[in-house]
Amino acid sequence: MDNAQASVETAANAERTRLIFCLLAACITAATLAAFAGSTLQDPDSWWQVRAGLDFLANRTFPTVDPYSHTFAGQPWIAKEWLGQIFLALAYRVGGWDGVVTLIIAAIGLAVFLMAWFLSAWLRPILSVGLTLLAAFLIAPIYTARPHVFTLPIMVTWTALLFRASAEERVPPWWLLALVVLWANLHATFTLSFVIAGFAGLDLLARIGLSKPALLAKWIAFGLLCPLAGLIHPYGVKAILATFSVASGNEAVPLILEWLPFNAPEQPSQEIAMLAALFGLLVSRLRLGWPKALFIVFTVHMLLAHMRFAYLFFLLVPIVIAVEIAEQYPSLSAVAWLWEKRDRVEKFFARRIYAISGAAAVLLVGMALILSGAYQLTPSPKTSASGALAFARDHHLSGNVLNSYNFGGTLIFHDIKTYIDGRTDQLFLAGFTKTDDATGHSDGKPLLEAQLKKYAIGWALLTADDTRIPFFTELGWKRAYADEYAVIYLPGT
Repeated sequence: MDNAQASVETAANAERTRLIFCLLAACITAATLAAFAGSTLQDPDSWWQVRAGLDFLANRTFPTVDPYSHTFAGQPWIAKEWLGQIFLALAYRVGGWDGVVTLIIAAIGLAVFLMAWFLSAWLRPILSVGLTLLAAFLIAPIYTARPHVFTLPIMVTWTALLFRASAEERVPPWWLLALVVLWANLHATFTLSFVIAGFAGLDLLARIGLSKPALLAKWIAFGLLCPLAGLIHPYGVKAILATFSVASGNEAVPLILEWLPFNAPEQPSQEIAMLAALFGLLVSRLRLGWPKALFIVFTVHMLLAHMRFAYLFFLLVPIVIAVEIAEQYPSLSAVAWLWEKRDRVEKFFARRIYAISGAAAVLLVGMALILSGAYQLTPSPKTSASGALAFARDHHLSGNVLNSYNFGGTLIFHDIKTYIDGRTDQLFLAGFTKTDDATGHSDGKPLLEAQLKKYAIGWALLTADDTRIPFFTELGWKRAYADEYAVIYLPGT
């Protein structure tokens, strides 16, 4: 009886220690992000994402046509990521941009905790935390105030539980379909849930073949329900069709930085980590089934094709192959660690789990309060054009504006109709984005002149490095305002 009680206590202490390791990973990540809080407000799309959410809260209607530009006003447009935009808007209402950043950091911290938790179910906690923190560092470029961040905890949970169900040869938890519904209303990447489920199903098939037809039938039913769950959306199938517009490579994709192919010189840490991971897989001779090998190939392809998808490789691959690492390298497994004698540090943490958890909660709340009161965060001046917009307001500039792409979001936020903005997944197509890009080329002056006439442009708001600036001077436009980040041109009189 004493031995049994000792075993139960040992397992309980180990579980508590594991929990503390995962909380520690989340706290380290949150503290680091708080120290560099302004970096999450560098994306020009953060402006219009918040504004879309604020408009929904004010109007309580789902838009079906474009309300924000003068070039495509009235054209079909849907707020397919409406729920993520509402989260951002609510955070903005509560705490301004500080509130938005706090919410983003909380979502990232939750994703880090979940990744460490699921990894530590198979691997030693210290190894799990190390892999998690490394992954969190490598995907830092995607930490921006946009709805995709809210999907990171969902993606980690979805992948971990599906591949665990496959490894244990059982039916996936049916409640996971609710995650698809949530994911679909948060961000357009919800179609990745279908792909991940497909790979997990193939992994099960490779394990059991046709020996358990009833189990396979339930997996097939689960897979068929995934896209149906994705249709539980205010816009129904339109949300999926809008996603396919980008996936098929519309004209804007090659012109937007985050959709460009992976660039090794610009992301050396990601290149080194990816090559090191592939080298480790090769020299370790880790035996993976063909579905998981194919999954790794898929994530590498997505990383190389579009740099924004680097998180698929760094977040999900460790989760997917953790079971094989634990089985083939027992010294790295959670089982081996579980039955090791706990050292004094681990015992100390395990016995004080409630106090430590409370201290972590106080720390996180304190960081949120500091973030909301001390920093007074604002988006990057490279996207805000605050001085230029103040000039435009003070001088009552009117008429249609021609703006640089990076100022589209702030114009929407400040209720000024845009010429172009970040919603190129649905708008600014049919040659428009290509033409806008071409106006900045060496032979672009005739195209620019034609656009100025076609859209009755009354003033221009350009980034300080916009290549079209010389053309405005040559066309007789006058520089009315200039600062380090923005310039305003007005037609010559």
